[in-house]
Amino acid sequence: MGRIFISAGHGGLEDGRRDPGSIVGNTTEAQEMIQLRDLIVQELRSRNFEVLSVPDDLSAAQSIAWINLRYRAEDVALEIHADSFTNPSVRGASVFYIANNDERRAHGELMLIALLRRIPQLPNRGAKPDTNAGVGRLAFCRDTVAPSLLMEVGFLSSPDDRQLLQARRRDFALGLADGLAAWSRQVASTTVQPGEPSAYPEIAVRINGRNYPEKGILVNGNAYITIDLADSLGINAAAETRIGRLSYQGVVYMKAVDLREFNVSVAWDNDSRSVVLKTIFQICPGQLDRLMGHGNTSEVQLMMFLKSHNELALSQFPDIPKLYREEGALEGVNYDIAFCQMCLETNFLRFGGDVKSTQNNFAGLGATGAGAQGAGFASARLGVRAQIQHLKAYASTEPILQDIVDPRFRFVTRGVAPLVGLLSGRWAADLQYGDKIMAILRRLYESAGLI
Repeated sequence: MGRIFISAGHGGLEDGRRDPGSIVGNTTEAQEMIQLRDLIVQELRSRNFEVLSVPDDLSAAQSIAWINLRYRAEDVALEIHADSFTNPSVRGASVFYIANNDERRAHGELMLIALLRRIPQLPNRGAKPDTNAGVGRLAFCRDTVAPSLLMEVGFLSSPDDRQLLQARRRDFALGLADGLAAWSRQVASTTVQPGEPSAYPEIAVRINGRNYPEKGILVNGNAYITIDLADSLGINAAAETRIGRLSYQGVVYMKAVDLREFNVSVAWDNDSRSVVLKTIFQICPGQLDRLMGHGNTSEVQLMMFLKSHNELALSQFPDIPKLYREEGALEGVNYDIAFCQMCLETNFLRFGGDVKSTQNNFAGLGATGAGAQGAGFASARLGVRAQIQHLKAYASTEPILQDIVDPRFRFVTRGVAPLVGLLSGRWAADLQYGDKIMAILRRLYESAGLI
């Protein structure tokens, strides 16, 4: 039987400062998760499982390195968090797994079922690939060598979830211990020891519809491809520190899913046991993250993507995809990027924060937090136009072609942010703002079959 690593999210030092995670009322995410983690460890040890508790003074990267240094075959790793959102009515538990790994998805569902059996009042938000996370990847899922999951046990910002967690902490711990015990047994029963003949099964690789002559391998349910394949795509994977890699039978392999960071779509075909890669360079030469340019999606593709994330999104704004395509094309702004920024700012037209849907403000223009609602516009078209104008102000020194409706246009230094990443710390204080927009853009292109 393998060992179980448990990490309580946050609490360590990030950029020289203590990271408390979410702060709500008189508690913090770090405090709540450490208390819960300690109860889980106690329960599992009482069941004779060997448990390793990640030290609380480590940063996120150091926590992963701590686990990787000690990892042995059959081990599993869980990190627990509490989510937070501007709308206090949003609640429930979810679990994230590394994308394209059906085995890990099943493990995540197992963990959720075990928790909800003990806490049936907690809504189930499902097992989700880490590509659905804000920045499009979760380091704990991607970079931990052991089979790993990141679990959001509830929303600290929800009074109902918070009360449940604090009043029934032991039941939470029992549920998570049940899930970890079952998960550990499953992994132990299927793990092949590294070094044994054919320890890692071979898989086929397809690129843009063609078979690649060199095989990949399957490790802990994750597809690995050769570094040479990345080189053939013009990707210098060897220089990227975030890419998971291993050496096997004299060949260096990398995790296929990490190619998504280079705008390559990665999928898994179970029938042929193939990892399927598709490059965006077929449809979008040049830089994917350049604000000035033309979008690549159709109105229907934008509509379907929006509905897949919020079934009711088009009930109030039925013409929103058309508006972004028309207004973006007129000013030469990439309407795909603008549309994805809207999805981030409004939570796919759910709103729920300081800005209300009736304001037709789709990008938080003038909203500074602390209840400040920001600008309002007479129609959805004018709201989209203001956002497009603000993006053009940042990205270009070219003149605006229509009357300026953006109330903050004059405050922008023209042309200072031609790339999406340069909006971070400018459009929003969030230093990952651009990464979050790019994560949604990749999901849009994957859903449209463009990558």
